[in-house]
Amino acid sequence: MNEERVILVDENDNQIGLMPKLEAHEKAALHRAFSVFVMNDKGETMLQQRAADKYHSPKLWTNTCCSHQREGESNIAAGKRRLKEEMGFETELKELFSFIYKAPFDNGLTEHELDHVMIGYYNNEPNINSDEVADWKWMLPSEIKSDIDEHPEKYTAWFKIIFQRFYDHLMVNPKAS
Repeated sequence: MNEERVILVDENDNQIGLMPKLEAHEKAALHRAFSVFVMNDKGETMLQQRAADKYHSPKLWTNTCCSHQREGESNIAAGKRRLKEEMGFETELKELFSFIYKAPFDNGLTEHELDHVMIGYYNNEPNINSDEVADWKWMLPSEIKSDIDEHPEKYTAWFKIIFQRFYDHLMVNPKAS
């Protein structure tokens, strides 16, 4: 199987090349990514716990799903594809904002992403892919914020960065989203 390639971008999200995913994380190359936050009618956010055998950040909690767009794939199409692959359901998604962040891992890899943050709504249980996801739960954004402050070691490096932006967006745009 060919290794997945990520889309290298400049600071304006213009594609400048492709690179194998692992190499991009070894070199901290800026690449396009997305993060999906699914919420329910109670205002809770669906979190996932990464599978134990993930090559980085295993067993840590993070947003509903996140990954990388494939060449020629829109942000929304990529988000829907990965949501189905990881969490086993489909829902409409809306892009909220994008920003660049850099998050190093203990294993020497670095996420350096231009991240497109999306939101969707769903009220049922997911059908998780156990190769990707160990567990899941619903939490109110205020509870997530408090838990990150009290137990940052339980969350992925990128989630702590992205969640703060998402939380701030929700506070400014409570209907929103």
